[in-house]
Formats: sequence, C-alpha cells, structure tokens
Amino acid sequence: MTEQPSRITTAIDFGRDGFQTGTLRVPYSHDRSGYGHVPIPIAVLKQGRGPTVLLTGGNHGDEYEGPVALAKLIRRMPDLKISGRLIVVPALNFPAYLAGARTSPIDKGNLNRQFPGDRNGTPTGMIAHYVVTELLPLADVVLDLHAGGASMDHLPALLASPPSDPERRAAYLRLAEAFASPYVMIADLLGEDRTYAAAAERQGKFFFYGEFGGHASCNPDNLRIVERGIERLLRAAGVLPGDLHPLSDPAVNRLIRVGGERHYVFADRPGIFEPAFRLGDEIVDGQLAGRIHDPHAPWRAPEELYFRGSGIAVCVRTFAQVEPGDCVVHLAADSSWS
Repeated sequence: MTEQPSRITTAIDFGRDGFQTGTLRVPYSHDRSGYGHVPIPIAVLKQGRGPTVLLTGGNHGDEYEGPVALAKLIRRMPDLKISGRLIVVPALNFPAYLAGARTSPIDKGNLNRQFPGDRNGTPTGMIAHYVVTELLPLADVVLDLHAGGASMDHLPALLASPPSDPERRAAYLRLAEAFASPYVMIADLLGEDRTYAAAAERQGKFFFYGEFGGHASCNPDNLRIVERGIERLLRAAGVLPGDLHPLSDPAVNRLIRVGGERHYVFADRPGIFEPAFRLGDEIVDGQLAGRIHDPHAPWRAPEELYFRGSGIAVCVRTFAQVEPGDCVVHLAADSSWS
C-alpha cells in the first residue's frame, strides 16, 4: 500500500479547469468524534496557461484583514477571467480562526512556528506539512496575509525577502512594488526558521507576507490596502488581465528594514507597560520606550525601558500587562534593496 504524502485529503482537483470550492480535511479523532476531521475551506480557479498564485490568511486566528479580503475575493472568483490558477485558503489555521486566537484550541499550535510540519503530528503540524508537501509545490507566487493579532498592532507593511539571483530579484521586486503597500519591510525574525516564509524560500518560491493592523480587529483602511494589493499583485503576476493603474497616493513602498535585536524592546519584569511613543513615531537611539509599573507596589518607581536603535515604531504591544520576554515594540529603519 502506497503511503499518502499527507494525511490531509481533499476532493479539490488542482489540475482541473474551472472554479471549485471545498475543504481540506484534517484528521482529528477526539472524545466527541472518533472518526472526525477539521474541514478547512479552500477555493481554486484555473483557466488556461499561466502562473499559480497561492493566497492564504488566518495563519494566526486573531488576524482578520486577510481572511475577510480573501473571502470577498472567493465570491468574485466565478466571474474572473484569469490566465493560470488561483488557490485561496482564507484561514489556514481554521481552528484558531474560529476561536479568535493566535494558536489552535486543539493543540495550542502556532502554525507559523510549525514548518515544515509533521505528517503524523497534531492537526497544526499536519496543516504545515500539507502546505509544504502539497500546496507550495503547485505555487509560483505566495502571499500570506497577517496582522498583529490581539496582542500587537502593526503599521501596514508588505514583508519581503528578495532572492539573490539578479533576474529573479528584479521580477520579485516588480511584484513587491506592484502591491503598493505603504511600507515594504525586510524583516529580521531573530533567526526563526520554522515559519511559512522560511519553508517557501527553501522551495525557491516568490513569497510575500504582510502585516496589516492589529487589536484583533478588521481595520477598514488596512482592508482596502490588502484588497487593492491583491488585485495589483495578480495583475503584475500576469494572472489577471490589464495594466497597473498609477496610484494617486504617492505614500507607498517606503522601504524599511528590521535591524536585529537592537530594533526590539522586551519587558524584563512583570507589570503594567506604559508606552512613551506611538505607532508610527520616528525613534532615536536612547529614547525612552516606556515604563513598567509594579501593580503590587505602586509606590515604587517604575522600571524604564530605552530604545537601543533608531527607526520608525512599526509594531507595538496592545496588552498593557507584560511578563519578562514580552516584546513591547519593534522598529524598522529606512533602507535600500542593495
């Protein structure tokens, strides 16, 4: 008996022309359903020849601009005329999405720290494994849409990691610029290699992800950026017909870079964090980042935290209560592609 590459199954035929909707069936045997599965919604549109673009959201379940934009796109897909294939999964970590939580309520898995996944693992590990073994090999361009979730708020930014080969780099940068995000950020995740991005890059895919808001809300301004960006990306990739129209808003594609640990500020004790800055502020090295107040001894002077680098405050913590190791803010500084 031949072993299936993944334990996740689907009735979707990725090679068939036309529009299809269905689910990815993630096996999940538990007390109330011995032979059950988690059904993750998916939609596919294939027409003619052209690239395959994989669009995903809900990698974390409390980030909503991506899933909402992709749900709206799915409802348009039957009427689209494309060249190639669109694969859309609005909420990859579907259990987390239904729970409105960053991690899955089933296994507490953070999907974006599970790659390359595990065929025989927990549901979250199986989802990551399916993406790596089944979805990524089909794709030429991948866009994974994020926000800050409940605990963070993020300036709207497309995160990019351009390849080193000059020809591929030029094509990648053309797509990044076409998306027309207010910020394009080269991120430093402090050596983290268990992410969706890392898995896609290991397969040589053109991978983009974005951070478009936070507070576990669906910000209408950021949603518009995401919807516009998806359409422009599909046009630039040659999947949707038509030229890119010039934007009336010149404030797009400001390139910024996260410069390692010096751009992060972490709480070093428990307490209540009082920020001394706002999201989007320009920060200088040595500036006060905020204070941590001791709720058990309010008469004590608060602990002061200071920035160790300069740049723009791109991501801030929304929860005032902190524990040691919590990131309260990170910066990114103006940069260039070179």
